[in-house]
Formats: sequence, C-alpha cells, structure tokens
Amino acid sequence: MNFLSLFRLSVVTLRHHKSRSFLTTLGIIIGVMTVITILSLLEGLNRKIKEEFSTLGSSTIYIQKMEWQVGPGRHRLDFEELRKRPNFTVEDAEALAKLSSIEAAVPSIDKGVGTIKRLGNEAQNCQLKGTAEGGDLTGNWVVAEGRFITREDRLHRRLVCVIGSYIAENLFGAENPLGQTLDVDGHRYFVVGVLEEKGAMFGQTQDNVLIIPVSTYLKYNPLPRGWRAIWGGLSIEALPKPGVVLEKAMEDVEELLRLRRGLRYDQDNDFGLNTQQMIMTALQGITSTLWIVMVGIAAISLIVGGIGIMNIMLVSVAERTREIGIRKAVGARDRDIMIQFLMEAVVLALLGGLIGIIVGIGIARLVSVLVKFLDAASPWWTIALGFGFSAAVGIFFGIYPAQKASKLNPIDAIRYE
Repeated sequence: MNFLSLFRLSVVTLRHHKSRSFLTTLGIIIGVMTVITILSLLEGLNRKIKEEFSTLGSSTIYIQKMEWQVGPGRHRLDFEELRKRPNFTVEDAEALAKLSSIEAAVPSIDKGVGTIKRLGNEAQNCQLKGTAEGGDLTGNWVVAEGRFITREDRLHRRLVCVIGSYIAENLFGAENPLGQTLDVDGHRYFVVGVLEEKGAMFGQTQDNVLIIPVSTYLKYNPLPRGWRAIWGGLSIEALPKPGVVLEKAMEDVEELLRLRRGLRYDQDNDFGLNTQQMIMTALQGITSTLWIVMVGIAAISLIVGGIGIMNIMLVSVAERTREIGIRKAVGARDRDIMIQFLMEAVVLALLGGLIGIIVGIGIARLVSVLVKFLDAASPWWTIALGFGFSAAVGIFFGIYPAQKASKLNPIDAIRYE
C-alpha cells in the first residue's frame, strides 16, 4: 500500500470517529494555537518597532550626558556624578562635524510648548526643537516644501521655523504656510519649511514638531540646571558618512570628545554614546525570552495532546486487533501495519495543528485590531513551525501504539474477541 493510500485510509478511519478524534486533538489545538498567536504578535511587534525606529534614522548617534539604560549590563545610576558632567556646546558639535567619518553633527535640544496659535487656529501638544543645519539628516526629516534650517539662520539667531505636517494642517489648512507667521511662547516665527508626514511612533505623532535654529532656541530658553540638565540639556546628534561602519564613527566621536574634555586614559567617559541599535537589541532580547517562555508553556499542551493521541491510538489498536490479524493473514507486513497506525497518529496531530494554526492566526489578528499598536504578522515559517510541532508530536507519541500493532501475532489477533 503506497503513501497516498495509507493517508486516505487514515482519513477515512478518523472520519468514522469524528467526535473522538476532535476531542483527542484538543491538546494539540491549544498548544499550536498558543505558539502561533504568540509568534504572530511578537513578529508583528518586532516589525512595528523596526519600522517606527527607521523613521528616526537608524544610524544616528545620540551623544548625551548619560547612557541609555537598556538591556543586560545596566548599572545603578549615580545621579550626583551625572549632574556634575559638563554640558555639551555648539562648538562640540562643530568639532565633531569635521571628523572624516561623520556626515553631520548638530546640537539638539527640545521641549514641549503646549499649544501654538495663529489667527484663532490651534495646534496642541507641540514639540519645540532647536537644531542646526544638517539636523534634517540626523533626524531623518524630509522637507516637503521650502527649506530646512541653514547656517545663516543659526548664526544670526533668526526667528524662522520648519513645521511638521500636523501643525501645517491645523494652523494653515489649505493655505500655503511658507512666509506666514505663527506665535510660540510670545515670539513670532516665519515659516520657511514644511516637513513630510512622518507618522506616529509608539502611538505618539512625530508631526507636531516645530524646528527652529538652536541659537534662537537658547536665546529665549535658558538651559536647565541641576538634575533637569541630565535629560533636558543640549545634546548632539551625529550621522556617520555613507559606507562608514557605525562602530568606527562611534570610536572617532568618543576619541575626540575625550580629547576635548581632557580625560586621562584611566578615566571613564563623562558622556554617553547611544544608538537605536541598543534599544533594538534589548527589545529583541526581551521578545526572544518571551518566545522561549511561551513556547515552553505551549509545549505542556502539546505533550498533553500527544499523550491523548497515544492513548486513543492504543484504544484503536485494541478495537481493530482482528482487522490487523486479517490484514497480516492476507500478506500485510509488520512495516505496513506500523506505517498505517503511525500515519493515523500523524494525521490526527496535523488535523489538530491545522485547526490550531487557523484559530491562532485569528486570535492574533483580533488582538491587533483591539490594540492599535500591535500588528499581527504570520510569516510562512510560523505556519511551518506549527505543522512541524504537530507532526513531531504525532510521530513521537504514535510510535508506541504503531509498534504494538505491528508486533501482533496474526493467529492470536484473528482469535481476539
């Protein structure tokens, strides 16, 4: 009997016991469903995070007073030491920009400005950002209309601004914003550029930004002091030149900053070099751990389901003992009997796996609809993994009943009542 015939025979046998077959596969269904649901949500979460981080500029180096505390190796922060660290200056950024490995290095500082008004129109929860020429490269901003901040804007402390699409839409509507004015903190700024829509990041829009020259920002907004300077002071964004490895650019930046600050060879850095890759690596570590934990939990259901399959196959062998004897009497080999029962166990497990995959994908899609930030993704390998788990369980737990059936003596089997 060939493989296809055995498969058909297995399906026919299972159809004769629909309720029993379905109940037997419940453990497999729950196990595979759990695996598929978790994998789909984690895969969707990873893709979403990568997509949203890409809007910031994946290669940008964020030079700040402190290192981001993400992932393994975190240490207790010494806030007193952090508070004493020297502030960054515009001159630091200008020096970094001259490095051969750096495409652009700009000072950066921002704060929330609440509501921006213009002729009765309002844009709420806006972000005021001070930067310099090249800030569009380090921040991955694309100017849709007009221009970005220039060196002359910065040197002359001009009251000019580049606005995000949210502000443009809310304050100007269909009107062209270029050359128009708006009021921010009691100062009137001329709009010289409008940014392309960037979308939301972690549920927060990035299009409510209003960018001005950093010199203008510092003229009207004194630098924070004390503890607030750790997070709210001037920082620097640096972008490596195309073709330069990020680690090489970071080494150059570190070396120059240590030199400018007069740090001895045995002194630790009094600044932090941060990249998005640090967050990505930490998040991938978390999702990998979650994956392992959830697969471990799902494995319990798969084992329970496998034991159910083995039990029901042993019952099936007992019920069909005479059938086995007759088949052997007319020439069936031990191997044929074993393959037949093993095939039934695998088909039973795959049936449960198929239902589990369908239900798991459905649950993942439902969760992504209810939770806006989560996008479910079910690539082919998650489905293959679900079928792989099911087949492995069917084979592992089906071997013993199949062997028992194949070893039956045909004469004793025919006489079996």
